[in-house]
Amino acid sequence: MMRIVVLLFLAVLFTGFVVTAILAGTSGEWVWWILVVLTGLLVLLGIRDLSQKKHAILRNFPIVGHARYLFEFIRPEIQQYFIERNTDGRPFSRDTRSLIYARAKGADSHKAFGTELNVNEVGHEYLLHSAAPVAPSTSQHRVRVGSSQCSKPYEISLMNISSMSFGSLSANAVLAMNKGAATGEFVHETGEGGLTKYHLEYGADLFWEIGSGYFGCRTPEGRFNPETFAAKANHENVKGITIKLSQGAKPGLGGVLPAAKVTEEISAARDVPMGVDCISPASHAEFSTPRELMHFVAKLRELSGGKPVGIKFCVGSRTDVMALCKGMLETGILVDFITIDGAEGGTGAAPLEYEDHVGAPLTEGLMLVHNTLVGAGLRDEIRLAAAGKVANGSDIIKRLIQGADFTFSARSMMMATGCIQAQQCHTNHCPVGVATQNKRLMRALDVEDKGHRVYNYHRLTVTECAQIMASMGLTSPEQLNTRMLRRRVNLQSTRSYASLFQWLRPGELLEDIPSSWKEDWDEADADHFGEHAPLDYAAPRSVDITPSTVHEPEDAVSAPRIEPRESAKVRPVHADVTRPEGKPGADS
Repeated sequence: MMRIVVLLFLAVLFTGFVVTAILAGTSGEWVWWILVVLTGLLVLLGIRDLSQKKHAILRNFPIVGHARYLFEFIRPEIQQYFIERNTDGRPFSRDTRSLIYARAKGADSHKAFGTELNVNEVGHEYLLHSAAPVAPSTSQHRVRVGSSQCSKPYEISLMNISSMSFGSLSANAVLAMNKGAATGEFVHETGEGGLTKYHLEYGADLFWEIGSGYFGCRTPEGRFNPETFAAKANHENVKGITIKLSQGAKPGLGGVLPAAKVTEEISAARDVPMGVDCISPASHAEFSTPRELMHFVAKLRELSGGKPVGIKFCVGSRTDVMALCKGMLETGILVDFITIDGAEGGTGAAPLEYEDHVGAPLTEGLMLVHNTLVGAGLRDEIRLAAAGKVANGSDIIKRLIQGADFTFSARSMMMATGCIQAQQCHTNHCPVGVATQNKRLMRALDVEDKGHRVYNYHRLTVTECAQIMASMGLTSPEQLNTRMLRRRVNLQSTRSYASLFQWLRPGELLEDIPSSWKEDWDEADADHFGEHAPLDYAAPRSVDITPSTVHEPEDAVSAPRIEPRESAKVRPVHADVTRPEGKPGADS
């Protein structure tokens, strides 16, 4: 490959010299001076490449080695615009992105000539249509959120804007989403960055997310401030409260808003100082057990005047999910809703290991929580939401069949606002002004236009969801069942979700516990999170942890947050490279 790059670069260089020579023969001696200057610059560059010690490629292949870095720089754009097929592209395929863009513009999102998916591939899923379709509903399906302990329940849309904070998103992006949500009468969830004036601008219904940093309702020490919370939670636009325990793309980690993105507005909204990274810790300081969490839920419900209070998390341990149910059963305190975030969910930035290898995918997590709530006799009181790569009508229906009552979507709403999946969210250089605090970049995002696009995307997607249900012979989501979604399990057969997975009966965990659930249910404890019971088998060998004796170099530096584009001198990093967002909250 390197030889091809060298040959291409030399061919371009030779062509340039030939063209310059031809111009010199027809235009006079001044063109020769251009040739002399270019040659001199190339000679200097070659000498620099040969003498530097940072890049082996440039030292071995002076001048032409720069082509490698040029191609590496533009590789994402080449891949996205010229190489990937319609069904390729991660996290979202070109087909999915095109559908979102078309619906956001209010345009026809149909496609000609048939599917490009391999429908015989193992794992392919499909919905069952009816031989007698019905007329689709002309009004939007809505779900009542609020247990018997909630005095101000809320009717929510099947699809809503998932948690994205002001700070991670630009002011214009938040405004556009808020305008779209207000027009379409669906929920705009704030994200853990606090309740800001931009979330209130157009009067959209809001779910205020409270994370481990308690931004917008925190004391100077970073603890929860009940007085500040109550003042904001009782705002008429706030319809519900979400306590964020973890996030799908980085469960077990908190969050970081780099100091470069902490503006005066963000500092004021989050009650944090400027000039330093804004850190939300990995866990909450106000509770550390399921029992304590339920008391915190009750506290927030009382402070908010009886509004729905829910929790959001990515499923990890099955025992944790059961412990939450035991916490509700033993305290008598119910959450009003639970949002399940899948491991395939999005984030502004996370370590690759977390994005790829930590947390349960949405399908497994959603069905586990649904089953556990049913088995514990709590499902009738608690609504379930699904979040993570929900982009079209069939996504919504699949999640409803798997156990959800409604859905949240973040990245598809970003795309409706103009996101092009550049994956530059953490750099403050988002090219379309969605995920940046750079005023020059965000000014390109027109709030009026993008607000209409958010509305159009939501309206056409939930309408398509209703149309698909009508094609299945259904008039309401309540008629969906697990027989209506099938998965190919091998080349010869498919199975429905009804037969593919075990589904518990109401109250089954309280009466005759199935053997496959008994061990985890017995271990689950309202006073502990995690799988804390000792194992007499299959335990890893013990490993002693001793203090580090490694000598730290004198010129050690902090590890950079992002990989720098420019060529920087490499220095050793500090011995303690623990991520601040990986540490728990303040001691209770």
